[in-house]
Amino acid sequence: MMRSRFLSALLVMSSIVAPNLAPAQSPEKLDLETVSRIRYEGFHNSKVMDLASGLMDSIGERLTGSPNAKKANEWTRDQLTAMGLTNAHLEAWGPFGRGWANQYINARMTSPDVVPLLVYAKAWTPGTNGVVTGKCMRVTIEDKKDFDKYKGKLAGMILIFGPDTEVKPITEAPYKRLTDDELSKTAEYQIPGERPPFRFAEFLKRQQFVKDLNQFLADEKVIAAIDHSRSTSGGGTVFVQSGGSYKTGETTTVPQLTMAQEHWSRIARLLQQKKDVTLELNVSNTFYDDDPMQYDTLAEIPGTDKKDEVVMLGAHLDSWHAGTGATDNGAGSIVMMEAVRILKALDIKPRRTIRIGLWTGEEQGLLGSQHYVEQHFGARPAMDDPSMKGMPTLLRREAGAVTVKPEQAKISAYFNVDNGTGKIRGVYLQENAAVEPIFEAWMRPFRDLGMTTLTMRNTGGTDHLSFDAVGIPGFQFIQDPIEYETRTHHSNMDVYDRLQPDDLKQAAVIVASFVYDAAMADRMLPRKPIEKPLPKEPEKKDE
Repeated sequence: MMRSRFLSALLVMSSIVAPNLAPAQSPEKLDLETVSRIRYEGFHNSKVMDLASGLMDSIGERLTGSPNAKKANEWTRDQLTAMGLTNAHLEAWGPFGRGWANQYINARMTSPDVVPLLVYAKAWTPGTNGVVTGKCMRVTIEDKKDFDKYKGKLAGMILIFGPDTEVKPITEAPYKRLTDDELSKTAEYQIPGERPPFRFAEFLKRQQFVKDLNQFLADEKVIAAIDHSRSTSGGGTVFVQSGGSYKTGETTTVPQLTMAQEHWSRIARLLQQKKDVTLELNVSNTFYDDDPMQYDTLAEIPGTDKKDEVVMLGAHLDSWHAGTGATDNGAGSIVMMEAVRILKALDIKPRRTIRIGLWTGEEQGLLGSQHYVEQHFGARPAMDDPSMKGMPTLLRREAGAVTVKPEQAKISAYFNVDNGTGKIRGVYLQENAAVEPIFEAWMRPFRDLGMTTLTMRNTGGTDHLSFDAVGIPGFQFIQDPIEYETRTHHSNMDVYDRLQPDDLKQAAVIVASFVYDAAMADRMLPRKPIEKPLPKEPEKKDE
């Protein structure tokens, strides 16, 4: 009932708004024959799970800078070439810094009991250089002022970090699809409140504290530091990211691990009871310094009469290291690859050139896509802060105004997928009202697949922001969450088995159709103004 009312409201809105956009984009001229062919190829001849196994099973984790990340670049380039795309190549960006990978880890309690422990190494931290044994000590260090109470007491200790954690039973299903009511609420624009904006100075302050803490632990000759996974799941799911800097010259020297919360909490309770706890650790990590550059994978389907104009689609290829980066964001990468495969399999002759980009460095701050956009489409001035040396500044509005390059005027749109394995339910319009009636028409053939929602809302954290920052219409799709935040996002459970094949097929079909529609339209998609620069933050003496 609610769904039918919601869809009717959208159709009414479309009929009211579309005429006011003039011969806007003639979105009503849908090529439904080609849409049907795209659907048939995507649903009956899908190769998306073959791509998934090749990327997640055969290559595995793809931490930026790791050997596997480069393997993934080369594999995707070769796969796109085999599909028939042209100009498939790797485009360097950087310098990034140090590569890193974990080869081996084993941890166990040796006293007061002997038991294996579930732990993972934090990225960009060193190994133990063989088997080491040490007593555990619980510490709470939240500020540099806390250093004094531990100074001279930590040598030869394995530190147990983090707040107390309560392991709760899972009372709600970790698997979730968006309801009609939730989609209806998503479609409602939220007027931005008076929340304080992101403060770069505060970010730098926190970053400096991490550096100071790592140096303090090194000076105190700590054996290792162990914290616990976040408390959103449990049951053996471990969420783990980085513990040190990837930048050359800033490498931490103390091994750091993240432990399953159930195992961590046992150690914490024993220490609270004043009992001695001894652990044995053996961690082997490798740093790679042979190539400071990283790479994006690019390939094209050439256009015809409008070949100098481009429609782009993309996703980030890099991942964290505990799992195999299946839902974050192998899913997005294989969906985009399957979308262009479908178009090539149908021998589509697009008017505009179609270009796929698979980015690395997303997990470290959209680095790969930012560098690509700065190289081709536009940039903000460099920042004089030492921590920003060589870093892209597209998303730092306090850096100054955007200067666009000639290529920027030739990009019609950029489409991104980066919210897990769930099927597509709509599009975030990024406050670009002029595209709403166009996307409403393009979306209509997929209502039977659950795609019903357009929202003027912005969404953050994905590579579409790099394009949006220079005035290119950039869009992220709304997706069902499935198990994204509850089980797979940045965890050891982000593996092939958590992918949903039917959802990935649906997403690839919709992306292929949207890209086709954008490539065949008489006009490029309408644009919104580039955001103006923000004033620089005033420096505070205590910082």
